[in-house]
Amino acid sequence: MADLKILAVDDSPTMRRIIINTLKRAGFNDVVEAADGKDALAKMKVEKPNFVITDWNMPEMDGLTFVTTLRSQAEYANLPVLMVTTRSVKEDIVEAMKAGVNNYIVKPFTPATLKEKIESMLAG
Repeated sequence: MADLKILAVDDSPTMRRIIINTLKRAGFNDVVEAADGKDALAKMKVEKPNFVITDWNMPEMDGLTFVTTLRSQAEYANLPVLMVTTRSVKEDIVEAMKAGVNNYIVKPFTPATLKEKIESMLAG
């Protein structure tokens, strides 16, 4: 787990800070930030993260478009993607899963929930 590099994508600096602090408390210290999907795609090439946590509602490029774009590239086909969003209706969750999201957390969430989801995704 120590070699896990996580990309945290959220347009809210406060939310990114919460996610990063939660990850650090859970033992994940290598975290890269991106402000939206466009920024995240640029960071993917440079930082080469092996786990992505993304919001859905963002300007420039939303999380769903970002995930769809990632999944269209062979090198990211199996990259674990966790969506963290306020969108909680079943149709949205189904749509996110179809786009290629591996798991889904609805905001607000607890640090324990975030850690649990990441660990279950890594365990496969």
